[in-house]
Amino acid sequence: MKQDEQLDIQDDEIIAKAFKGSIIVFVVIAFCALIIWLFNRDSSEVNTVTNNIAVETPKTVSIDTTRVPPTATFEDISDSAGIKFIHNNGATGDKLLPETMGGGVAFFDYNNDGFQDLLFINSNDWNKDSDSSKSSITLYKNQNGKHFVDVSNELGLTQQFYGMGVAIADYDGDGDGDIFITAVGHNLLLRNDNSYFTDVTKSAAVEGGQNQWSTSAAFFDADNDGDLDLFVANYVDWNRDIDFEVDYQLTGIGRAYGPPTNFAGQFARFYLNQGDGKFIDYSPQSGIQITSPELKKAIGKSLAIRPIDINNDQLIDLVVANDTVQNFVFENKGNGQFSEEAELMGLAFDRNGHATGAMGIDAAWYLNDDTLGFAIGNFANEMTSFYVGDTESFYFSDQAIIDGIGPASRKALTFGVLFFDFDLDGYTDLFQANGHVESEINRVQSSQQYKQASQLFWNCGPTCNKPFINLELAADNPLANPMVGRGASFADIDNDGDLDLAITQIAGPARLLINQQNSNHQWLQIKLSQAGLNRNAIGAKVTLSLSSGEVLTRDIMPSRSYLSQVPAIAYFGLGPSPKIDAITITWPDGVKQTIDNNLALNKLHVISR
Repeated sequence: MKQDEQLDIQDDEIIAKAFKGSIIVFVVIAFCALIIWLFNRDSSEVNTVTNNIAVETPKTVSIDTTRVPPTATFEDISDSAGIKFIHNNGATGDKLLPETMGGGVAFFDYNNDGFQDLLFINSNDWNKDSDSSKSSITLYKNQNGKHFVDVSNELGLTQQFYGMGVAIADYDGDGDGDIFITAVGHNLLLRNDNSYFTDVTKSAAVEGGQNQWSTSAAFFDADNDGDLDLFVANYVDWNRDIDFEVDYQLTGIGRAYGPPTNFAGQFARFYLNQGDGKFIDYSPQSGIQITSPELKKAIGKSLAIRPIDINNDQLIDLVVANDTVQNFVFENKGNGQFSEEAELMGLAFDRNGHATGAMGIDAAWYLNDDTLGFAIGNFANEMTSFYVGDTESFYFSDQAIIDGIGPASRKALTFGVLFFDFDLDGYTDLFQANGHVESEINRVQSSQQYKQASQLFWNCGPTCNKPFINLELAADNPLANPMVGRGASFADIDNDGDLDLAITQIAGPARLLINQQNSNHQWLQIKLSQAGLNRNAIGAKVTLSLSSGEVLTRDIMPSRSYLSQVPAIAYFGLGPSPKIDAITITWPDGVKQTIDNNLALNKLHVISR
């Protein structure tokens, strides 16, 4: 029965009783009935508003109660595998901003032996004459997936600088991966010449400026001419004098590591590959130099890049995470031209319209359809941003709360973020490397810790109430072991099909975590090869169409996370009993190729054209 009808009946009964008494009693009762009716009416209206708010959800599918979160079984093999890298931030007590930021990491097969090797980027002592100052690059050779050997010195990797991030690509098309390293000061390009690295920075013209602070970098073919161009993110105008002038203080601590709010931004750099081993700085005319309307100065404070074809036009766009200012989306217009469209696409600010302390970034087609999600790790007390859209509407909204990532990520200060299918069930999960910037933060914020546990959000899929579930980690799980996390990368180091993790931390040892999952799920790995100066087909897409109607999409894009790189391989988990209807490759030039859908599972396949 409707509420209004119930109220009418109550009114009739009240009136009937009132006629048996005095007129005064009738008035009193009628007045009380009116108050009750008004109270119920207001309550009904409030409930209606509350119900309208609660209905906010993009999904109308039935909830799958059969999906049970797996146990994350990673083992820290750093010591037994021979990984002895320790990050050196050069700190001596002055609390200089770069000391909080470094630690890039990359997996790549530098010698083409079929095993992913491991590269770490170090910072260094500020005093280069210090006895502890040593090479800022450490390369470990993977020996049959079980042990790693430091081969840095014998391969010519002895350079000293204050390093930050790394980008890997075969920019000269000779068949092996070259190394670009970002730094506070000049950057570095090291050409791989048959497993020996030669410094070609100056001849290639990509060193940048002595007063710049570069962070993440990415190789990609911006103009579809067949060679790999280079984008370099820059952070803020910094030197020791400026840092002391800003003089960030925390009550009860004194001088402390602080946000970049009071530092001016820096323009990113964009280099066009000329195809002869040289690049030209195309930054001023490319459209990537974004200025403030009032001061006409750089506003970007960029820490991470995710190149991706966001609007499906066969041109690689750039999504850039900026710290404390709006994020950028550089929509690729072709011929080396970009247009900044983050605000129009909904990626500039968080769900409340605010800029965040954005650190790392990654993207994935996480629901096995055309839904595209961008995860951006943010500062403490700012939940991870999770922008969701598709390649038809070109508009994204921050669905961190709706999709299960927001509340669990709010307390953490997140740097490295990665989408990867750790349990091979066919859905990309989300990993976050966490750690604060101020070592004494707990003295002023009891809820915060300097060292923080990593987080792993399991992807339950599109039929669950919330796609992502923050996995509860046992105390002895290495992911739960607190660290000052920064860079993060994944690869299949032992060629068993599942993906392993490498994580760096500030002023501490790196960690190599091997994935020991035993789900018996099937998997497939696809590596692409083509002629020319983009041998590994960076920017290509590989899609698997399953008989279930799901479409699994991976793009060949090493640049992601924070200051880090992953191998140029498409990794697919397939669940227990997959049936693949079609495998389609969209090559960087837009040419589509359908290949044999009867590829043997549980193997890496190299597809050439």
